[in-house]
Amino acid sequence: MNSNLLFDFTINKETQTVHVKREFSADLPLVWDAWTKAELLDQWWAPKPYQNKTKLMEFREGGTWLYCMVSPQNEIHWCKNDYLKIEPHVSYTGLDAFCDENGVNNLEMPRTEWTNTFSEENGITLVSMAAKYNTLADLEKVIEMGFKEGFTMGLNQLEILLSTLKK
Repeated sequence: MNSNLLFDFTINKETQTVHVKREFSADLPLVWDAWTKAELLDQWWAPKPYQNKTKLMEFREGGTWLYCMVSPQNEIHWCKNDYLKIEPHVSYTGLDAFCDENGVNNLEMPRTEWTNTFSEENGITLVSMAAKYNTLADLEKVIEMGFKEGFTMGLNQLEILLSTLKK
């Protein structure tokens, strides 16, 4: 991995938001595709040794990405992202939730409003992410569940995937 690339992970308890900035040594269209196409998301989204499997992907405003993370013991954890706003190759916003295999939200778990913004300079693409929670308790719950460690692993897996795709 390229240690010269920016990686910043900040938790703001006052606004119940996690801010992540991560640079990738790849052109913006390729990075955008890795975040918006199921066949690429499935290769990096779940932290190893989990595997990601997409059941449904409708990347459009009003669409949904329904997927699961499968553990080595074959435990299945379902999630979904409901896309709210998309500006191609610029940003997208969605509501993420834990759910069942039919996309019915688990109301005992926090929802996350994600806004991901993409920009490129000299072949380096910056993805700026804001993950906002309704309450401080929701934010603290996902942090306790290992969000930082798992998401960092996924982003590192994305960097490796991008290096294989651009050759």
